[in-house]
Amino acid sequence: MNWDQLVQGVELPFHPDLKVPALSEVRLAVPDPAPVADVERTVRDQIVARYADAVTPGMTVAVGGGSRGLTDRVALLRGTLAGLRALGAEPFVVPAMGSHGGAKAEGQLAMMAALGMTEESLGAEIRATMETVEVARTAEGMPLYLDRHAAGADRILPVNRIKPHTCFRGPLQSGVSKMCVVGFGKQPGAAQFHARGPIEMRNRIIDGIAALKATGRILGGIASIESAAGHVVKVATLTADEVGSQTEIDLTLESAELVPPLPFAEIDVLIVEKGGKDISGTTMDPNVTGRFWVHGLDDFAQPDVRAIVMLDLTDISAGNALGIGTADFIPAALANKIDWQKTYVNTFTSAIAGLQRSKMPMVLPDEEACIKAALSMCGREFDEPAKVVRIESTLHLTRCWVSDALLGELPPGAEIVA
Repeated sequence: MNWDQLVQGVELPFHPDLKVPALSEVRLAVPDPAPVADVERTVRDQIVARYADAVTPGMTVAVGGGSRGLTDRVALLRGTLAGLRALGAEPFVVPAMGSHGGAKAEGQLAMMAALGMTEESLGAEIRATMETVEVARTAEGMPLYLDRHAAGADRILPVNRIKPHTCFRGPLQSGVSKMCVVGFGKQPGAAQFHARGPIEMRNRIIDGIAALKATGRILGGIASIESAAGHVVKVATLTADEVGSQTEIDLTLESAELVPPLPFAEIDVLIVEKGGKDISGTTMDPNVTGRFWVHGLDDFAQPDVRAIVMLDLTDISAGNALGIGTADFIPAALANKIDWQKTYVNTFTSAIAGLQRSKMPMVLPDEEACIKAALSMCGREFDEPAKVVRIESTLHLTRCWVSDALLGELPPGAEIVA
């Protein structure tokens, strides 16, 4: 389907005097603790110190690599592998990303490569498969799956950023526990995690990690926390006992302080230059936009965003546009990038969390048409000053561009860039 041809010649009834407002660049004051100076060395040293009694010579360890755009992701994995080898272990890497990459091994390898994680860059073998093995059951009878290669290893070790999740709220959200239960579980693990909505997601993470820990298969977890500026500000090497415990809960709370939502009470039009699976599992992070659009999960009261325009999809997403439905307008060029096979696999796996998020937005010829449409339909008169915000993406939000109508509502510490 060529969306350029479908929308070509469509006459859009914009008011002849409707104008797109000029925008001013604003530097936001966001929490930005000091970054970790040497991520790779820090991880290596922590592993050697913390896992000395847990690793035996010759132990095989499946190290999880994810699909998110983690800062210093290669350094995190390289340090993990070096630390394990220093203790005499025999580590290898597996894509621990649920159903991403079209739920195909080659798709997951391609995602890793696009994120810089190759056998050459990591200095380790990457073993990819979508085959799974049931390794445990929760007290309620829910099966726990592991990637076949991970299930064949002596231990698994997730490496993941801790941050607020996009589909549910709870003491454990995105992090090492989720990678164990969902990422390593491939499509079956991801599907059952999402099957019954946000309350059950919260419970299944808690119950699932408890059941996996009881098997003795988890070596621990390597957790990173990032600032809004995109720096790794903490690396925590968790023991097996600490995974899913108060230690990970505290890290989750700490990470939430560093992912601020858009700092405006009301936004008429939000323009997002790019979304993608490497930016957020939902293409645009609802913890930033305030739009969760999941039955059983409330949207944020602020920011109250009336219309969202998304302009592009990252190449790393490879056409997976789960979450595209939280946008209201997209240009034809973006619509042409969508791979519906990959998007639908991820959507069905997400179950009710993907239902509203994967509806098709209004497709218009180009960027200007999308923005004018949003201005026309946001509830303002054509000549009334609109509150417009433009951002590069919802990841690492340190600056934005705003219309004059918002200059009087800048948050404390924000500065207009001359």
